[in-house]
Amino acid sequence: MSSSTISSFLNPRYVVQKVLSRPQREGVDAIIRRSIGRPELRNLDPFLMLDEIKDSSPKGGFPDHPHRGFETVTYMFQGSINHEDFKGHKGTINAGDLQWMTAGRGIVHSEMPAGDGAHHGLQLWVNLSSKDKMIEPNYQELASKDVAKVHTDKIDVSVIAGESFGVKSPVYTRTPTMFLDFTMKPGSQLNQAIPENWNSFVYVIDGEGVFGPGSSRENQSPVSAHHTLVLSSPGDGVSVCNLESSGKDLRFVLIGGLPLNEPIVQYGPFVMNTNAEIEMAIKDYQLCRNGFENARHWKSGSLSK
Repeated sequence: MSSSTISSFLNPRYVVQKVLSRPQREGVDAIIRRSIGRPELRNLDPFLMLDEIKDSSPKGGFPDHPHRGFETVTYMFQGSINHEDFKGHKGTINAGDLQWMTAGRGIVHSEMPAGDGAHHGLQLWVNLSSKDKMIEPNYQELASKDVAKVHTDKIDVSVIAGESFGVKSPVYTRTPTMFLDFTMKPGSQLNQAIPENWNSFVYVIDGEGVFGPGSSRENQSPVSAHHTLVLSSPGDGVSVCNLESSGKDLRFVLIGGLPLNEPIVQYGPFVMNTNAEIEMAIKDYQLCRNGFENARHWKSGSLSK
């Protein structure tokens, strides 16, 4: 079912938790707003973290750091980020571009702003199942022109992962995931299908909107930017309305995924299933072994300048 053909849901999703993300510093002088990963919302299986990055500092970024056991999804709205890793992979993520990185058994990389001006985007951490945590690192990258998009009179959507309005993303997700970037004009209403048993949430980027059953009613309280809305589960879809009275476009991402239902043990950039696996990840990184061999002599351009 596509969002363009659904007028109602047999089991609609509604908002069960609302969390406001406030600015904080991470990395080296980088300003972020954390959604998933805050104390109030530690994780939402299979999601470990969502950060909104909005910074104008040319030095505010994330120099050389490791990952193991999950995937990072970087999606830029404005500005650019340079990335490089210890396997020789490097490039620039520009506005509208997507990078879906599978850290797997181990990667060390850097993510630093490219040039002056504002840099605005999202980074999502998606957990991997125990059978995939130690696979080889991999990248899927799409330039803005290759990201699947749908344009209607009042609604635009970029299909980062999953499907909307019958249009599917070409991105392969090891952990089944949907990631949709919507912009809705005042007076518009959306009904977006979500697989029945997936966990899902909304993060509001700009404007304000009403989410859940009865969303078209003027007496409903709209939700403003930087709020995370956890949606009930199970459920077959969510309704969203940008009220005519708002006078401003509403932009938000809708993200959902199949729960892994496995233990989560996290130590910073390492996410495994047991404490013993975390201890091994730390030792592997320190001793430059078992996937981290290239870390012994590698240093990114951001640190070697």
